[in-house]
Amino acid sequence: MPEMSRPAIRTLLVLGRASNLPTVWSNCLAGYLLGGGGSGWRFLLLCLGGSLAYTGGMYLNDAFDADFDRQYRRERPIPSGRIEESLVWKMGWGMLALGTVLLGGFGWTAALCAVLLSLAVVLYDAIHKAIAFSPVLMSLCRFFLFLTAAAAGQRGITGYALWSAFALAGWIIGLSYVAKRESTTGELQRWPLAVLALPVALGGLLNNGDWRFRGVLLAGLLVAWAGWCLRHTFAAGPRNLGLTVAGLIAGICLVDLLAVAPEPGFTMVFLVLFGASLLGQRFVPAT
Repeated sequence: MPEMSRPAIRTLLVLGRASNLPTVWSNCLAGYLLGGGGSGWRFLLLCLGGSLAYTGGMYLNDAFDADFDRQYRRERPIPSGRIEESLVWKMGWGMLALGTVLLGGFGWTAALCAVLLSLAVVLYDAIHKAIAFSPVLMSLCRFFLFLTAAAAGQRGITGYALWSAFALAGWIIGLSYVAKRESTTGELQRWPLAVLALPVALGGLLNNGDWRFRGVLLAGLLVAWAGWCLRHTFAAGPRNLGLTVAGLIAGICLVDLLAVAPEPGFTMVFLVLFGASLLGQRFVPAT
């Protein structure tokens, strides 16, 4: 069998941005908890469906961007010849379809959210290079993943889950805005990054009473991490947008942790996922 038809494991991991999968599991856990939770097996199936949908979307992203990458990012798997473009298309569509089916198995509401998630993924992959508001499309992918996870819980999509999904979307818009500047020209404005503060604002509004101190503590952790990441872009000297984006992607786990502040028993799980994302980025690029 020719080497081209047997891509290396690392090539497949790079295509799927595998280092970001802990943030997908974090979204699933936070949404599931806010939706009332349920059995561990149900949660594992949720994570599997979310992982397939995410990985399929990433494969399709490279497939749609193949011509662009041949001109500007020849180190990517397809233009570098490490994998056939046709195989990437097949694997991408297959994983996205299977992930959607698995996520849709949690009921009609979850099925609707899963379909909307898939549509957002395909729409983003197809047109993100051509439009200025692509960060909004990217945010919809995580928004619907979070709501799908909530719909899989015993209570379904609660008001808190919905607001948390909006706050997560704000964080995604902010980091995607920076990521878009990695491959485009133009000045990086500071004001669009204000949406990164949405999770902190929501945490301040909703974590009242006994949860106020814990909410403030977790919000402070998120603010400190955002500042640490943004220094790579705005501090004096050479800027590194890639490090900012990678750090903010890992920070999705901290956003989810803030969303479930009243669930202290899961703090370590979210921190482990956060660390796993950072560790994974040492081996597989986040973008």
